[in-house]
Parts: sequence; C-alpha cells; structure tokens
Amino acid sequence: MSVQLSIPDSVIAAIRLPEKRIEQELLVELALALYSQELLSFGKARELAAMGIYEFGKLLGERGINRHYVLAELEDDLDYASGQ
Repeated sequence: MSVQLSIPDSVIAAIRLPEKRIEQELLVELALALYSQELLSFGKARELAAMGIYEFGKLLGERGINRHYVLAELEDDLDYASGQ
C-alpha cells in the first residue's frame, strides 16, 4: 500500500527550500512528527525519513524529541554490550 498526499501549490511555493529537497524534507518532518507522537517506531520513522540509525537518533536529539526506550530495549542493549 502506498499513500500519496496532495499539497496545494501555494503551500509548496511557500516552503523555503530548493524544489529538489522539498519531498525529502517533508518526509523527514512527517517521520519526526509521527515518532514524537508514538505513532511510528524508531525503525519505521527512520525508514520513512530514509536515514540511518545514528543520523536519525542525532536529529531527534537536535530537535529535543525523546527516544521511546522501554526496559526490554535496555536489556537487549545491555546483553549486546556485554557480549551475551
């Protein structure tokens, strides 16, 4: 399934970015918004934004968006770090 959004030309024209960057920037902003509202997981949000783990995590920090980090993820990370 694929979804196409229709954005009025007047809105597109008002975005102060080069035309080549508008689509990607909108996808990043959508990914950040959906992640911050806990509507997308970290992995799916970064997939939507077409960004790597480090890059998307860094962007979250720059925007002041807290990571959704549950105890199970912490335990997985600790197991991985300890070589288990």
